[in-house]
Amino acid sequence: MIINKKVGIILLGGLLLIVFLINLSNASLSSLTVPAGDEINQKINLDVNDRVVIEFKILGTKNNFVSFSLFYPNATEINFGEIGELNYNFMCDAKGEYQLNFVNNDMNESKLVTLNLDVEHYILGMPQMLFLAVVIVVIFLAGLAARVLSGPM
Repeated sequence: MIINKKVGIILLGGLLLIVFLINLSNASLSSLTVPAGDEINQKINLDVNDRVVIEFKILGTKNNFVSFSLFYPNATEINFGEIGELNYNFMCDAKGEYQLNFVNNDMNESKLVTLNLDVEHYILGMPQMLFLAVVIVVIFLAGLAARVLSGPM
């Protein structure tokens, strides 16, 4: 009876841990409407060694282009020019606020931008999810070893 209760508690703890790990994911999908002749800025805070994937596509207009720029915290700017879609990845070399800048130079119609932003945090050179999985396995093995070494109960 006591063993079943322990197993139930361990399973419940494992399920809660899985839910917690799923919530750590930093991928986001959003839609932005850039009004005619206007701009929209999207800001993200990143740490050193974060890996970022930026994907977007302009939908549903005759002229499917916006001017896109990426601003780094150290005032560096990467100007991608007038583009209709982008798939760009980079590793952060500076901690701080990065800014995605979408400019609609078309004075007649708004642009719908579907933005997929995926940020992967790294801890000790490993992806955060892998690092946490290794920590969980090590804790499990330590608990198992402690149980085996404590002898029969």
